[in-house]
Amino acid sequence: MSIALTDFIAMSGFRPLEQISMYLESYPEFRALISVDTVIGFKSATTMTDDIVKRTALKQLFYELMSASAENVHEQLDKLLQRIGQTEGDDDPLDISETALVRRLAGGYPGDVGVFCVFLLNVLKLAPGEAFFMGPNDPHAYIFGDCVECMATSDNVVRAGLTPKLRDVPVLVDMLTYDYGTPDAKILRPIKSNNASLLYDPPIEEFSVIQTNLLAEQSEDIRLPLGPKILIVTEGIGELTVAGVSHRVQPGSVYFVPTELSIGLAASGHPMVVYTALCAA
Repeated sequence: MSIALTDFIAMSGFRPLEQISMYLESYPEFRALISVDTVIGFKSATTMTDDIVKRTALKQLFYELMSASAENVHEQLDKLLQRIGQTEGDDDPLDISETALVRRLAGGYPGDVGVFCVFLLNVLKLAPGEAFFMGPNDPHAYIFGDCVECMATSDNVVRAGLTPKLRDVPVLVDMLTYDYGTPDAKILRPIKSNNASLLYDPPIEEFSVIQTNLLAEQSEDIRLPLGPKILIVTEGIGELTVAGVSHRVQPGSVYFVPTELSIGLAASGHPMVVYTALCAA
């Protein structure tokens, strides 16, 4: 789960298949990276009702794109940039149009096949405080802005594009669920938890996150379920009180709070924002 601290842009989950099919028609450079038979099969699958057929077709499309040769990717990306224009500096940083995103990603990751994922993955544009949830084995990429990310215990991160790090395309292709749908399905809306707190509660058991947004001189006792907690201060200066002991906190302060202890927060002369990740015991 990611909660935006600033204006934030990310890609997460596969687009509706009809949208992907449309992009295959609109962007010949994208289509050129995939075999004719796979394109035909994918377009046929989008008209069917069998979900397994649709996911299988999407998996094959994604596999062929991510397995395209570096030479072919460079060639098609260069053609695409020549066609849409390469002046990235003229784009609004919050422009999420396909052409603006291609220019931005190609500027940061020249010749990277991940640039073409703009045509496969949903694009999310969040304001500060808005959040989205990424299920297990769901592809995502952060494009712009800062966020608080909370994730379940994991022993691996598998990459295939938009990175200078090790890529493992076969493993990634095999592990994805190939869920597809609209970006709205990814949005996680918080609920009121206390006077100055919001609860972000994703549809899993592993964790939740509470955002506490205090005005100057405001305080709040955080009533949380029993379980271990980790908190981070992202704005302001104030005090954290745990078991009667006060600690001065500031942006970047991180604390672990054991299961049985409660939390008190107090802002000083300026507003303070704290995020607390918790796991029910």
